Amino acid sequence: MDESGQPQSGTGEATPPRPPAAVEPDATEARATSEAQEPGEPETPKAAGEDPAHPAQDKRTDAAPTGTDPADTERAATEPGPTSPTDPEPAPRAADPATRPQDVPPTHPYDRHPERAAATSGKRKGATKGPTKRPEPRGGLLMGRPFGVPVYVAPSWFLVAALITWVFGGQLDRVLPELGAARYLVSLFFAVAFYASVLIHELAHTVVALRYKLPVRRIQLQFFGGVSEIEKESETPGREFMLAFVGPLLSLVLSGVFYAAMRAVEPGTVPGVLLAGLMISNLIVAAFNLLPGLPLDGGRMLRAVVWKLTGRPMSGTIAAAWVGRALAVTVLIGLPLLTQSGALGEGAEEAGGMDTLMDALLAAILAAIIWTGAGNSLRMARLREHLPDLRARTLTRRAVPVEAETPLSEALRRANEAGARALVVVDADGDPHSLVREAAIVGIPEHRRPWVPVSGLAQDLTDGMRVSAELAGEELLDTLRETPATEYLVVEENGAIYGVLSAADVERAFVKAMARPS
Repeated sequence: MDESGQPQSGTGEATPPRPPAAVEPDATEARATSEAQEPGEPETPKAAGEDPAHPAQDKRTDAAPTGTDPADTERAATEPGPTSPTDPEPAPRAADPATRPQDVPPTHPYDRHPERAAATSGKRKGATKGPTKRPEPRGGLLMGRPFGVPVYVAPSWFLVAALITWVFGGQLDRVLPELGAARYLVSLFFAVAFYASVLIHELAHTVVALRYKLPVRRIQLQFFGGVSEIEKESETPGREFMLAFVGPLLSLVLSGVFYAAMRAVEPGTVPGVLLAGLMISNLIVAAFNLLPGLPLDGGRMLRAVVWKLTGRPMSGTIAAAWVGRALAVTVLIGLPLLTQSGALGEGAEEAGGMDTLMDALLAAILAAIIWTGAGNSLRMARLREHLPDLRARTLTRRAVPVEAETPLSEALRRANEAGARALVVVDADGDPHSLVREAAIVGIPEHRRPWVPVSGLAQDLTDGMRVSAELAGEELLDTLRETPATEYLVVEENGAIYGVLSAADVERAFVKAMARPS
């Protein structure tokens, strides 16, 4: 049955926001380093007067935090020579054949292949890449796209379909023994028809969400029912209530339709038994989802009511989540007791040891799903409460414009003099066309910086790498995820350069928002 047929992503909440994937478009794997240095370790050289960003590693699977390579950082940190404009530049020294070739700058600090660096150096200017489209989430076998929303059947569904076929087939053997082995074919049809009802339940959530202009990532049918992954929260408690209520309502309507159809056929026949089973199963789905605890639909309805009374969505989430946890404990203890007492239609003397074990296992699984979903709802609500603090304007680093042929040492001198922390490469008219990568600066030894132009360390700007200074919260995270990069050019509404936004800075702010208490 559908224990999670609500507008949520398996947690009772809309799909949680994710940190930006701070990976350059040409990077092939995610890399992360620790933000803190060990005691006694030499300090990382400053790029434009600031430590290179080391993002805090995030455990979320949809994030790809990166940072500077520890080996490159340590090597650059041991090179002599300050970046301050008041200190003399060191004299050039002969290239050491034992070290990596110094004739060209590395294209990426993680690149361990100098020959690839030599082959690609100086070609970045014409290698402009378009925005990287975020891959569509998958979740099993794609069944279709009703209303433009992909519907997936998870592998776990086949397990529960086999379980339903076996259990329902045993019941058919007592009701219609003349079917013989064909009862399992009828049982399989029942399993498919039941999950078709679950899909209609989820489509009800989806249609209302789209009506309220809330994007839906996907619908997934899985072991314990279905989930509709809605990416944003409802704007009002009234919409939240309607979005949650429409699923159980449609299950009740389906139950009524199957009841009416059952009355029109002869009882004791295959159609009569199938319609009776579908009527009862949809009634159970509706009743279970109306229980007032997250992550169930009834929990979201309770959240909407408390939100309306208090004016605070967080208060509604806390109340509904704790009711959900209490419900999980009740299911864990109460379901086996009800079965043993015969309240569910079977006498205690008829329940064997295997049935008792299966009831306890089912109760434990249901309780774990409800408890985990309630906890995730609290965590996501707390995160969404603090997300507005993520503002591009406050996280942006001040930048100085430099021309493409400017030596790196001179560019860093100008940045230090202006108190800036980033470099923007501009053309003769002052229009920006690329950003100097902070990680690439770290990979250039101090003695080579006077001979390395900033153009060799820059990444060409694409449309997706120009972000508005007014972006904040989920809108900011979504914008950065659509075009993964390490730095972004932040501009005002009139197109003027405001500064450079480091994805590592956004990730650190995101992690702090998650850890901050409500």
